[in-house]
Amino acid sequence: MKYSEAIDFLYSTAPMFQSVGRQGYKTGLENTFFLDKHFGYPHRQFRSIHIGGTNGKGSTSHLIAAVLQSAGFRVGLYTSPHLKDFRERIRIDGKMISKQRVSSFIAKNKTLIQKIQPSFFEITTSLAFNYFAEQNIDIAVIEVGLGGRLDCTNIISPMLSVITNISLDHTDMLGDTLQAIAAEKAGIIKPHTPVVIGETDEATANIFREKAYEQNSKIVFADQKYKNRHLPKCQLKGVYQTNNIKTVLTAIDELKGLGLSIKHGDIIKGFTNVVSLTGLMGRWQQIGQNPVIVCDTGHNEGGIRYVAEQLRNERYSRLHIIFGMVADKKRDCIYPLLPKDAIYYFTKPSIPRALDEHILAEEASAYGLMGRTYPSVRKAIAAARRNAQKKDFIYIGGSTFVVADAL
Repeated sequence: MKYSEAIDFLYSTAPMFQSVGRQGYKTGLENTFFLDKHFGYPHRQFRSIHIGGTNGKGSTSHLIAAVLQSAGFRVGLYTSPHLKDFRERIRIDGKMISKQRVSSFIAKNKTLIQKIQPSFFEITTSLAFNYFAEQNIDIAVIEVGLGGRLDCTNIISPMLSVITNISLDHTDMLGDTLQAIAAEKAGIIKPHTPVVIGETDEATANIFREKAYEQNSKIVFADQKYKNRHLPKCQLKGVYQTNNIKTVLTAIDELKGLGLSIKHGDIIKGFTNVVSLTGLMGRWQQIGQNPVIVCDTGHNEGGIRYVAEQLRNERYSRLHIIFGMVADKKRDCIYPLLPKDAIYYFTKPSIPRALDEHILAEEASAYGLMGRTYPSVRKAIAAARRNAQKKDFIYIGGSTFVVADAL
């Protein structure tokens, strides 16, 4: 089976949640447990760190992986979604899984997949865990796909759990309050396993404390531990990375306490080389200059709030914003956060979940956000480039998939 055939089979047999929404999401862990047993419990063959939360878990996962790689460990990294290539999801020491390994796994298990009809993420998780076990990694950094309690990554028994923060996102599946979402995210807290919480929120802190107490697990709040402390420089730009850096430093402290040999120099090397070490993309990533063009995957209230803060810190003559969203995202809390003095290019990502750009423009206009509509991200970027002067600033975002199209 060719790689292209394997990917076509994967997408057609088990559509991505990211592309099609709720119909691509399966509740319960029955398939996950079945696949885990079928493949001989591969996740038991390597140590792991579990990263959950609403925003920042991708950056946090990559930073932790970069530090561990710098310390000499052979590190598996499992994240989602991908931006350009499916294989971005599964890496060892920053190198993507080979096309041959993906196609051989799909070809070998095609009949099984057709029989039990697992979700896209269930198949991908099985592929990742099998690959990591076969490659004899030292430790895997595993990012939660959605939620926590019922996420198929939650079969692992990690040495450390990390929950970055809580914001309103995927409310149709995780609950429509911060407390309900926190309860789902807290599902990754395991017995006698330390947990790091990135940001303290009065609405959710006790939920995490109670869960940790119930599991007899140590709990540390990173923003309290590293409050008013000097932070090392990081290659990742954006004011929101400050919280992620505190989270990672606290996680590294806990890992050192668990016996991992990590030196200060490893932290500095990991932080300053995270992109080349892990292949991270889409986090306040500059993709053009004269004018400066930046894209960022922030896509919910918490993420857009940080983006808006970062935009206020940038220097430019005029601000151009290329913006698109998915239709099932809560939007009325996002529009008020966006700058009114920008020129908007309303567009849509090339996925079935995309919100029609005309609906987006109409909704946004009620909040004083004015601009024109474009049927594709490519056309929106072309229009912004034509209109912008050298000292202007072009921002691309609103959805991970808008950024994927831009890249």
